[in-house]
Amino acid sequence: MNNNNDLRFQDSAPRIHSTARLKTCRVGRYSEIGERVLLHDVTLGDFSYFERHAEAIYADIGRFCSITAHTRINALEHPMARASTHKFTYRPNEYFRYLPLDSTFREQRATKRVTIGHDVWISHGAVIMPGLTIGHGAVIGANAVVTKNVAPYEIAAGVPARKIRMRFAADIIESLLALEWWNWEMDKLYRAIPDMQTLPISDFIAKWR
Repeated sequence: MNNNNDLRFQDSAPRIHSTARLKTCRVGRYSEIGERVLLHDVTLGDFSYFERHAEAIYADIGRFCSITAHTRINALEHPMARASTHKFTYRPNEYFRYLPLDSTFREQRATKRVTIGHDVWISHGAVIMPGLTIGHGAVIGANAVVTKNVAPYEIAAGVPARKIRMRFAADIIESLLALEWWNWEMDKLYRAIPDMQTLPISDFIAKWR
């Protein structure tokens, strides 16, 4: 457990920029929310961060995720089957009196949550569409538009995003998923960081499995 008296560890309180706006969110230890980030109904795991001007809604995000500037997680859909896609059909109360918010459409949106695993890197300007799952250790390229699930440790890029390659060989991926280093206690993480920095991935796994 994180010990407040242990001088090795910085203050674990989340760091949230004064211009960020969060509504119905839960953020973990050591998490960071940058300038003008907008989050609505989001859970954010320990050590994960959002850089400036990013947005997310209806999303569950794991630990140690790096979410860079101008990204959008869960780019919500508009009702294309209606006569108009404009929001006045589902939020008429913003324009007209006595016409309520379309709660059914809102609930449908809320059920299409995005799930992002641990140690995921989402690069500058990427967009994640509703209802998707991004696996542990995945990487999403800059300006990608993700329209389907991304496997653990897959690198995906493009519009629409497609698999570029895997970060590691299958046996390494299997070992990392079994290792679950993102769930380690603070003391173990502290001791492992020098090896993360210097050891080849196979040697790191062999030492810490």
